[in-house]
Amino acid sequence: MSQQSSMHFYLNWAKERIDEMDAALASFEIKAGQAKAESKVKTDQLLSDLTKRRDEFQALLKAKAQAGEAAWADAKAELERQWAGFEAQMKTYFEGAGKQLEQQQATFRDLAAAQAKAWGEAAEKFREAAGKVTAARTVDIDAALKQMKSDASEAEARLQKLKQAGSESWSVMSAALAESRKAFDQANKAAWDALKGGDAKR
Repeated sequence: MSQQSSMHFYLNWAKERIDEMDAALASFEIKAGQAKAESKVKTDQLLSDLTKRRDEFQALLKAKAQAGEAAWADAKAELERQWAGFEAQMKTYFEGAGKQLEQQQATFRDLAAAQAKAWGEAAEKFREAAGKVTAARTVDIDAALKQMKSDASEAEARLQKLKQAGSESWSVMSAALAESRKAFDQANKAAWDALKGGDAKR
């Protein structure tokens, strides 16, 4: 199960990023449909570029899905570069598009919702996998799951507070999403490491 635990960490990490990419694309698709002719060209180009980046991310993920843990470590570095490019392109758009506060807030809400969904799905996968571990490890596994859910609640509360403020710049909203994403990665890794530890002690 230790190989499987590591794979779950990588898959959860990648799925969370894809969910955010999909949420951003959906937000921009709505914007493209509402845009006036002069801004529609710019929004359509952004949408095309971001879709291409998301598709490349998914293609690399699919190519590495059957690979071993060492290949995943290398793939994660490349996926992180692709994710950073996706984020940078959104930031550039928001910085160059002037004060499109409504679009920034809509995109932020969509990305925050995607993160919340990823937290829930990761916790559910972990709960299912933990159910297969011996009863002797139940206390440690339950503690890891409880911590993951607590971290998810804290992250969601921070994002909700920022959503309600509503007048923050994209850099502030993006930083909050990055902080939440980092907490997700840490909680996801800690949970799967606890499960891996349980498997090693059998």
